[in-house]
Amino acid sequence: MSDIRILGVIPARLGSTRLPRKVLREIAGKPMVEWVWLAAAGSGAMDQVVVATDSAEVADVCEQNGIPVAMTSPDCASGTDRVYEISRQIDAGIYVNIQGDEPLLTPAHFEPLLALFARPQVAVGAISVPCPPSDIANPNAVKVVAAADGRALYFSRSTIPFDRDKSGFTGYRKHLGLYAYRKPALERFAALAPSSLEQIERLEQLRLLENGIDIYVGHAQGDTIGVDTEEDLQRVEAILRKSLL
Repeated sequence: MSDIRILGVIPARLGSTRLPRKVLREIAGKPMVEWVWLAAAGSGAMDQVVVATDSAEVADVCEQNGIPVAMTSPDCASGTDRVYEISRQIDAGIYVNIQGDEPLLTPAHFEPLLALFARPQVAVGAISVPCPPSDIANPNAVKVVAAADGRALYFSRSTIPFDRDKSGFTGYRKHLGLYAYRKPALERFAALAPSSLEQIERLEQLRLLENGIDIYVGHAQGDTIGVDTEEDLQRVEAILRKSLL
């Protein structure tokens, strides 16, 4: 039995379509996957952080930079499927799925996510931050609405909730690319077929909601930039270069 209580996993596939090879694109002198790993490992929130990939090239870059890496099947349909495959190699109580295109994550994003698991009923956790006005109608920014107890009601690329009466509502929440799972919930996710809403929205967390598995959402501060386009890459480059001055 492993003594790893919380394992961070960074799924890193090379075949991204909107920004090819993005996990290996250089940002301020380092490949993006290294920035993500440094942010996650440097948070101190997890016992270990590994990169999960099906690419020998990604694995080589990780090894050259001292980043723990584990190989997974090229047939993994989603990042969570890749995390599940890692769970069969490395035992832990909680697995944190860290999107490989989030190089601006900070400890302040991991702390409220993992604090959710102090509640025994929480099997899956996510986080949200206040949604910047520029992202409210942006389909690349995933919005979330939650119940009073923190249970997610829905995630969408659309603007939710819809302010029908144009009241000036400002409480939109943006979901960041972080999830955490207790091992049984991760195993259940992997056993389920992709759901209809998941396929329509291209959001894998909807598979859980459609099958009656609650996701609790923690509140964090500090927006990040998920790197999906060349413009995103340049914005992150400017931020990280400024932080190095």
